[in-house]
Amino acid sequence: MYLLLAASFFVVDGHADTPQFFLDLDTDLSQAGGQMVDLPKARKGGLGGVFFSIWVDPDVYGAHPARRALDLIDAVRLQVERHPGELLLATTAAEVEAAQKARKLAVLMGVEGGHAIEGDLRLLRNFHRLGVRYMTLTWSNTNDLGDSSGDMNKPEVKHHGGLTDLGRRAVQEMNRLGMLVDVSHVADKTFFDALEVSRAPVIASHSSSRALTNHPRNLTDEMLRAVAKNGGVVMVNFFSAFVDEEFRKAFEALRPELDKAVAEVNAKYKDDPAARTRAWFEAEWRITSRIPRPPFESLIAHIEHVARVAGVDHAGIGSDFDGISSLPQGIDSAADLPRIAAALQKRGFTQREVAKIFSGNILRVMRAVEAVAAGSTARGGARAGLSR
Repeated sequence: MYLLLAASFFVVDGHADTPQFFLDLDTDLSQAGGQMVDLPKARKGGLGGVFFSIWVDPDVYGAHPARRALDLIDAVRLQVERHPGELLLATTAAEVEAAQKARKLAVLMGVEGGHAIEGDLRLLRNFHRLGVRYMTLTWSNTNDLGDSSGDMNKPEVKHHGGLTDLGRRAVQEMNRLGMLVDVSHVADKTFFDALEVSRAPVIASHSSSRALTNHPRNLTDEMLRAVAKNGGVVMVNFFSAFVDEEFRKAFEALRPELDKAVAEVNAKYKDDPAARTRAWFEAEWRITSRIPRPPFESLIAHIEHVARVAGVDHAGIGSDFDGISSLPQGIDSAADLPRIAAALQKRGFTQREVAKIFSGNILRVMRAVEAVAAGSTARGGARAGLSR
């Protein structure tokens, strides 16, 4: 039954942070290992496509984030080149579906944090040329595109009051190029500004429900309805602090200790990316593991809430695998995705509705974004994208 269920659903995950392992630890996607996403786990769990995160830590690579982003993109593309029989670099919805038919894992990429373009839309275009198909406008740091939810309570950070003029032009350029605008991580005002500017559906690649877990990274019900009105999709994050209120409170209590540990790791291993990545995860897991993992049903409740409030056509899966230090009980890796399908069906979702949540909705949004880009080109929009 487990294997049958895995084969019955085609999952496209909106967010996994595995590329840092490719680059810093020289891991291979084809080999089973300690990471949450690899090919053996993907096959077992019915994972057919994944947006690999091109995430640049601004505290470590703040001077030249684009260089680190390019290194991560190269690491992802090398995986595809090494395993052409098992992986397919996908940049369109049709290519994701073609990978599924060929029994290959569709490899997609999204830049997590607009600081990676260093204020230059030419870099955005070059990322697109290399295969990147979404950009998260901010990570946990406010940047020159807009405000982040991650530092709104820090008085020392200069905020813009939402999306900046450059941020608006970046959204417009992403629409022209056919890149998905990702509103995970952004501050509330930035979120609504982005939806006002975008002519295409947006995504929240890895965000959960604030009504259930009161974290600023999560979306309010008003935001869920706004994404639905926009035609987009909210892809639920699996991190324990985003899906369980008791875990969130305990995690926030440990935040000063965790921040101190990460700062010490960054200082100690500033010239050794491999050692830094390894020590960073060890520190996070060591500290976070002191909090009991929340029940599996906490995650299912968030997926159901998004599907009920935004509508089943606007919910998706954005695990944040390999970028988080705690998962709910029963979810340890991509191999466990079929458990989510079974739980949703027990809550009354049909097989067709689960298929939408697992892949149908994000593929629909990709096609819609591609159509907007095609229309821009037909109207001569290429000339409008030549600004910095």
